[in-house]
Amino acid sequence: MNGLALVLLVAQASPHAANPERPTVATHAYTVAPGFAELEQGVRAFGASGLGQGTAWDFNLKIGLLRDVQLGLFGAGYVRTGAGAGVGDMGVSLKVRQAVSPRATIAFVPALTLPTGDAGRGLGAGQALGSVVWVLSAELPAGLHFDGNSGPVGLGAGAPQWFTSIGLAHGGVGPVGVAVELFDFTNGGAGRAQRGFLGALMATVAEWVVVDAGGVRGLVAGTPDQMFVGLTTNLGRIFK
Repeated sequence: MNGLALVLLVAQASPHAANPERPTVATHAYTVAPGFAELEQGVRAFGASGLGQGTAWDFNLKIGLLRDVQLGLFGAGYVRTGAGAGVGDMGVSLKVRQAVSPRATIAFVPALTLPTGDAGRGLGAGQALGSVVWVLSAELPAGLHFDGNSGPVGLGAGAPQWFTSIGLAHGGVGPVGVAVELFDFTNGGAGRAQRGFLGALMATVAEWVVVDAGGVRGLVAGTPDQMFVGLTTNLGRIFK
């Protein structure tokens, strides 16, 4: 999930600044500074017929390996559904970025999710799944920031799903900004088609801390609605 234009601009100037990919479903094209780590985490309530259907705690630990390369360790540390509760699926990603102009950056993000959650209790997919997503981030006039994501997901479960998202963000007033996103997953072996609209507010509490809160409204049958709140913390340098 990605952050706001104001946060991103600050993060490019300071390796200590939080640069969240959440709260959106997609990601931006930027990476954590080399040797630094950043932890994103959040809780959400979700369900296709009511927010009481499930809850989850999600995390994403991002580590800057090189100037334009980031390792991600992500997953659902806890999931509760009507069938049970426990650890969900975990995964690893690699983000490689390239600036194409002073105001635009592209990135390539392959990822692999492992079946660490109990699929029989609705806590995971039951098999390893891959994804390959391309990202474009750009600074637009009037203080707007754009993120576009596209690529196949659910690789390894038969027909892949194609993921597409378009997001806009604005720094807003003072430390509080806003982000919106439209996302779409086509029908595939890993799941049915989904489409939704996300809206969220983000508050920069300190240079290294950003809080977010918002929700998702499903636009087609079977897309879960969501309410969420999250925290992104730049943990500082962990190696040289």
